[in-house]
Amino acid sequence: MNQHLTVKELPDSEKPYEKCLQYGAECLSDAELLAVIIRTGTAGKKSIEVAQDILNLNQRNLLNLHHLSLKDFMQIPGIGTVKAIQLKCLAEITKRMTKATRIREVSLNNASSVALYYMEELRHENREKLMLCMFDSQSVLLGDEMISVGTVNASLVSPREIFIRALMRQAVHIILLHNHPSGVPLPSTQDKLVTRKIQECGEMLGIHLSDHIIIGDNQYFSFKEENLLY
Repeated sequence: MNQHLTVKELPDSEKPYEKCLQYGAECLSDAELLAVIIRTGTAGKKSIEVAQDILNLNQRNLLNLHHLSLKDFMQIPGIGTVKAIQLKCLAEITKRMTKATRIREVSLNNASSVALYYMEELRHENREKLMLCMFDSQSVLLGDEMISVGTVNASLVSPREIFIRALMRQAVHIILLHNHPSGVPLPSTQDKLVTRKIQECGEMLGIHLSDHIIIGDNQYFSFKEENLLY
């Protein structure tokens, strides 16, 4: 007896494939969308029930795809290594799609546009990540570089590393950007020290620190908007 139930074995009213063909993917529930990715269930559980198990954890919604680790996924009956990797890749695709749709809106002089561009990439992280965003003389985004992972500490952040990368890209303006895993983007004393340290070094090199943006949970803090640049 086959112990694995496939999507095809579900009643017609519950088949995500057939429902998608007839009504479109937008008509599928979150669990049905995941069931399409998962494809097979496990002993005593249909794929859509395994999908619901995923949704019921932690955030109790699709954000679990970002917050659960590979190990977390593999603790769920019916999710092995391959399915766990597929689900994490799906989460990464959604982040990159969000960035791709916002890149043309990024403006050096608009903190909101920069924050929105990096929001999905950084707001789900459980560790602080410091990113360097580089712009040319026409305020066009040249690219970004991850500078550090962990606490953003003035004694640990290396201005040398930041400005070597900025000079290699021939950047004229830079923006520092990092996340607060707590979801609250208010600057700490260390955040202020890092900002001042980088700004002073940049002035000597002719590379202007235009802003330092802190990403929270769907909110941000801009040193420039709050007039906190020195």
